[in-house]
Amino acid sequence: MNHINIRVPATSANLGPGFDSVGMALNQYVTLQCEPAEDWSFILQKKDQPFIPNDRTNLIYKSALFTANQYAIEHLPPHQVTMTNEVPIARGLGSSSTAVVGGIELANQILNLQLTEREKLRIACDIEGHPDNVAPAIYGGITVSSYDGTNLESVRFSKGLDSLTWVAVIPDYHVETEEARSILPTEFSYKDAVHASGMANVLVAALAEQDWALVGRMMKEDKWHQPYRSHLIPDFPHVSSVLEEHGSLGYYISGAGPTMIGLFEGVSESYLQKLKKQLPSYQVEILQADTSGVAATNTAAMNQ
Repeated sequence: MNHINIRVPATSANLGPGFDSVGMALNQYVTLQCEPAEDWSFILQKKDQPFIPNDRTNLIYKSALFTANQYAIEHLPPHQVTMTNEVPIARGLGSSSTAVVGGIELANQILNLQLTEREKLRIACDIEGHPDNVAPAIYGGITVSSYDGTNLESVRFSKGLDSLTWVAVIPDYHVETEEARSILPTEFSYKDAVHASGMANVLVAALAEQDWALVGRMMKEDKWHQPYRSHLIPDFPHVSSVLEEHGSLGYYISGAGPTMIGLFEGVSESYLQKLKKQLPSYQVEILQADTSGVAATNTAAMNQ
């Protein structure tokens, strides 16, 4: 029997001022174990069952079918998908992007489409509308991307990331992306837009130069979204203060929130455990960058 295994990393978008453009892959994963079946179904962990459908309304299936349709294929052979999920739902760690990228990869494997990473990214952008989470989920590392519905560009950074630790502080409530977008201003003055764009440009230059201290400073200087979304995340000032007290280079709201992430360099595991004790009301995950992106194995392909 043909078995397909797919692993997709969590992602963190924006990194402060890189709004809808900059994203990073992290070493938490959604794993899909797929095998042929009479109809499409999804076997879910108990914690995910209230939030993720187990039938053809699942975003993984819809993304797989969308991918097939791009190649004039209207039917996907049914599979049973067993999903193991480490990524919190609706917390700003790319849970929807893992489903989109996982579905694209599932169609790629079932139909032997042999998609390039760029082809996967274009399909993912057509589904998601913007590349900040899907690009790092596909490529791994940190990506800086732009998509306007036609033109797609993406650059990947990976050097030096193994020296960094990303501490994700996750509250026990959800923030829906639609709500987080609805509170953003519809206009900026020319002067404010130039300033906000400048902060993003310096962030990207600092990433390229591996100037992590400057990266951290720019994370705190965002003008695009964090001043507005912080009202949905009352924990942000307290968590930021604790992260700064423990020596973080910078901190930011991950994606639409409510997860907050602190950046650390050269810090010991025992020190990080002390940090976790300072934040007992939150789920605190000590993470590293994933530099591989989506990965798949297919027993049928291996046996050919």
